[in-house]
Amino acid sequence: MLKTHDIKLIQDADLRGKTVLVRVDHNVVKKGIIHDPYRIDATIGTLYHINAKGGKIILMSHVGRPRNKKTGDIDISFETSVQPIVDYLQSKLHITIKVPDFYQHEKKGFLGIETSINHLIRELKEDKINAVYLPNTRWFMGEEGSEIEMDRFAHQLAGLADIYVNDAFGSWQAHASTVGVAKYLPSYAGYLMQKEIANLERIYNPQNPFVAVVAGSKFDTKIDSLYTLLKEADYLILGGVIYNAYLCAKYGFKIKGISEEDMQHAKKFVKYASGFKGKLIELPYIVESDTLDGKLEGKHRIHNIYKLPSGHELNYVLDVAAESFEEQDVLHVFNSAKTIFVNAVMGFTPHFNEGTIALDQLIDDNREAIKLYGGGDTMQELKRLLPGLYIVALDSPKYYIFTGGGAVLKAIQEKTFMGLEPVKALRKS
Repeated sequence: MLKTHDIKLIQDADLRGKTVLVRVDHNVVKKGIIHDPYRIDATIGTLYHINAKGGKIILMSHVGRPRNKKTGDIDISFETSVQPIVDYLQSKLHITIKVPDFYQHEKKGFLGIETSINHLIRELKEDKINAVYLPNTRWFMGEEGSEIEMDRFAHQLAGLADIYVNDAFGSWQAHASTVGVAKYLPSYAGYLMQKEIANLERIYNPQNPFVAVVAGSKFDTKIDSLYTLLKEADYLILGGVIYNAYLCAKYGFKIKGISEEDMQHAKKFVKYASGFKGKLIELPYIVESDTLDGKLEGKHRIHNIYKLPSGHELNYVLDVAAESFEEQDVLHVFNSAKTIFVNAVMGFTPHFNEGTIALDQLIDDNREAIKLYGGGDTMQELKRLLPGLYIVALDSPKYYIFTGGGAVLKAIQEKTFMGLEPVKALRKS
C-alpha cells in the first residue's frame, strides 16, 4: 500500500499482549455533537487490526480549539469533550470504553497524566473493558505548551503503552501526541495514515490534465500551497474569500470583508500568476449580498466580473454563481481533466450553496477523472448539499476523500509527505 521510506507499518508490528497508544484524528465534535463520523469510521480498520492481533487499545485525539492562543488558558467543557466520540464507538462496535478523569487546574487544563489512570489500564489488560480513550489531548497543558512541557507530556503518554501508532493524518501539527511521543516508543503508521499517504501520490504524480480547486476564508493559510499548485497543476481555480481578494487585486474592485493582509497576499499572487498564462481559470459570475444574515430576497444579485468597471464597490461577495460553471472554457477544463483535486466550498454557508453544488456536479459529470477531495468543510458540505453523491463517492474507486484538508495542503506545499512533522517522527522512531 505504501512505499515505506523507512516508516514502520502497523501490519509489521508484534501486537500480542502489547498496550498500543493510538493517535487518531476524531476531531468531528462541534458543541458536543457529531455531524459527520467519517473520520471516526476511517480509523476502525486500524482499531480492528490491533484488537485482532491481541493488542490493548488506548486512544487519543484532539477536539476543537480549547486553548486561547493569546492567554494560553485552556477551557475544559463538554463542547470539546471526547465523550460523544466514545458514545458513538461504543454504540457502533458494541464495546466498552472508559475515559479517565483528571484534576483540572484553573485555566491551565490538565497538568499531565495522573496515576489514577492505572486502574483503567489494569481493567484493560484484564479484559474488563475494551479500550481507554484519553481526554481531549488539547485539554493537557503539555500538548501545545513549551518545549519542556511538551516533552514531559510526551514522556507521560509513552509511559502508558508499549507501542505507538499514528493514524491521524489530518493532525499534522507538531504536538506532543503527534510527534513527541514517537521519540519514546516503537512507532508505526496505521492503515488510514498509509491510505492517505498513498493517495497523496496521486496528487504528486497526477494523470494530466490536473485541475486543482481551492477556496478558503483567508489567503495566508493557503498561499504557499497555491504557489505550488500554480506551478504543478495544469489549471487552478479559486473560490471563497481567496477569490474575492484575487479579484480586488487584479481588477481593482472593492469588496467588503477583505482584510489588508489578504490584499497584500493577493497582490503578490496576481503578480506571480501573471507568469503562468492560461493556468488560472477565472469564474466570471459572482453573487453579491447586502448582508451576511442570509440569502434574503432583494438583497443579493449576480454580476459578471468582466462588465464591472475598475474601482467598482461591492458589498459582500458570498458565492460563485452557478452560471460560471456553464462557461465553455470552464466546462472544457473540467470535462477534459484526468485528475481533480478539490479543497473548496465556494459559498458562504449555510445559505449560499449554488456555486458548491454546481462545482461538485460538474466534477461528477467527468466519469473518467480521479477526484480527490480535501477533508473538513469540503467533505461536510458535499454530504449536506449532495448526500447521494457523497455516498457514491465513499465507495467509488474514482473518488477519494481525505480526512484532513489542511494536512493535504501542507503536504502539497512541502512537495512530499515526508515534510509533515508527524511523518518525520515516525521515520526517526
